Amino acid sequence: MLKKFTLKNYRNFKDEISIDFQDIAGYQFSTDCIEDGVIRKMLIYGRNATGKTNLAEAFMDIYFILFGRPKNMDMGVFLNADSAEETAEFSYVFQFDNKEMMYHYARFSNYDLQSEELGIDGITVFSCNFSSNEYHFENLCYIDAETANTERYLQSLEAGGETEETMEPKLPFLRWLMSNMALKSGSVLMQLESYVNRMMVVTAENGIRIRPRAANYSFYKMLEEGKLQDLECFLNVMGVECRLALKKLPDGQYELYFIHERLVPFYENASSGTLALVHLYRRMFSKAWDPSLVYLDEFDAFYHYEMAENIVKFFKKRYPKCQMIMTTHNTNLMTNRLMRPDCVFILSGAGTLTALCNATLRELREGHNLEKMYISGEFEKYE
Repeated sequence: MLKKFTLKNYRNFKDEISIDFQDIAGYQFSTDCIEDGVIRKMLIYGRNATGKTNLAEAFMDIYFILFGRPKNMDMGVFLNADSAEETAEFSYVFQFDNKEMMYHYARFSNYDLQSEELGIDGITVFSCNFSSNEYHFENLCYIDAETANTERYLQSLEAGGETEETMEPKLPFLRWLMSNMALKSGSVLMQLESYVNRMMVVTAENGIRIRPRAANYSFYKMLEEGKLQDLECFLNVMGVECRLALKKLPDGQYELYFIHERLVPFYENASSGTLALVHLYRRMFSKAWDPSLVYLDEFDAFYHYEMAENIVKFFKKRYPKCQMIMTTHNTNLMTNRLMRPDCVFILSGAGTLTALCNATLRELREGHNLEKMYISGEFEKYE
């Protein structure tokens, strides 16, 4: 699990910003937001342009460190435009079994890595400074990688790591280790790889309606192979009462329908909220997997407030151990019967993130109306 994430000098986040998933209060309500002493369900409120989407991309940056960044990546601004510092810094603290792993790295840009460091239980396993050519690999035994041929890695750096596919001048040593070592099953690096590979970002979207039919072919095949009823049940639980049918057309393609007295084409007639639900189902529930961390960016942009509550309840029940960060503008979700003050955060335009329990001098209790307090300006100092 992820215990703490820290970011600095990335896009609109000039100063250091951290999310400590272990920083919880002793509330005895909405305990299903917490699992094993770690926040598992978190809500983030922020005005427009406070960086909620940038924060999502920052969380996922480690995925591209470990598995390689896609060729057609976002080439927008990387460093904070008001900072004189040359790198953005990312730090992740994980807990795997009884070991605490810290991975810290700094980048000049989307492609150019300045340094990286891995630690286990406070001991530096390796550190690489690509700018000064300083490398330390003395403690690789702590991750069962003492047989790694580090000279071969250094030679690859001298030869130049940039390829047409990655465009990276410096190959992260952690990725090189995972690609070139026969890791033991259950090792801390295997657990890290598994966790990061199961991280994902889901953004609000109802644009599935305009996608070409061919782009939906794999989704239709999945529905045909047994998921159609599951999708129908999901929509019904969310408050969309409907029956669905899937038909194979003469040209081999598929079409999804609402069942009424006659079949009604689904995508041409579904509401924005229903389409957004299908997009969410497609990303989250259409495959058998166990997500580790999911960042849902403005997940309820197209939902009625009751449907948004149903989504949160559904996530709690279906994925109790998954760490979920949900950004929203919906103040109806700011309630102790669904969340709790140490799991609801305000993201400010200045790049600070503050839990509601730390955003007021009051001792927040179960009887407090968090939404009313928010609307009345109780927490505006932190917005």
